[in-house]
Formats: sequence, C-alpha cells, structure tokens
Amino acid sequence: MIRACPHCGKNNRIPSAHLADHGRCGACQGALLPAAAPLDVDSATFADIIQSARVPVLVDFWAAWCGPCKMAAPEVKKAAANLAGKALVLKVDTEANPQLSAQYNIRSIPNFAVFSGGQLQHQQAGLVGHAQLEQLALRFA
Repeated sequence: MIRACPHCGKNNRIPSAHLADHGRCGACQGALLPAAAPLDVDSATFADIIQSARVPVLVDFWAAWCGPCKMAAPEVKKAAANLAGKALVLKVDTEANPQLSAQYNIRSIPNFAVFSGGQLQHQQAGLVGHAQLEQLALRFA
C-alpha cells in the first residue's frame, strides 16, 4: 500500500505485513504511525492483507445504498483509530466486490468478519458499536 508521510507528504510503500507497525518515512525519516483508519480494499488487496497481516483483521462488508452501513461507518472509523497497531480494519464494498461477498456467504449487511493467521475466525451481521468491534478484533490477537 502507498501511504503519504504526514510530515513531508512523500509517498511511502508499506508492505501489507507492516501496516500495523510504526515506521519511518524514506524521505524525511519522520514517524509513520500504524494504519488508524479503515482501509478501502479490492479483492486483490484484501487477499494480500488477510494473508500477510501479523495482527487480527476486522473487515466491514458494506454497500453505499445500505442505511445501517452508513450508521455503522462512524463506529468502524472509531474502532480503527482505537485498534491502531493492534489490529487492521478493512472495508469491502459488496457491490464492487461481489466475489468476496459470495466467498464469505455475505447475505446481509453490514457484516463484520475477523481474520487471524489468514483464516476467518468470526463473522457477525448487523449494526455493532465500536466497543464491540474492538473486543471482537482483540479476541483473536
């Protein structure tokens, strides 16, 4: 993934295995903090992160037309900020990635899944608060 340095603005390539790690900008040596926001991913990026992440990965399967998904978005964002360095949070648009929806048998959204060690550990449909999302992710740390 490419992330811009918050200090100098230069782009840095971050391997998927290190998205939850602290790092340094290649240009200015400024601190690059762990991912603290939900990452919108496609199927290829999803597979790469799920297989290489060294921390649990919480996935929000959602769609733009879904009212409960819109209500869940701020909770997912808050969970991502609170889980920075301890877990990663991904967002998968079910309309843009129907193959992932089918692969994980997504029948209703929002649908939250937790992966650890490249394997699906837990899946839950319905609106969930950030505290519950955080507990869910950390249960598989």
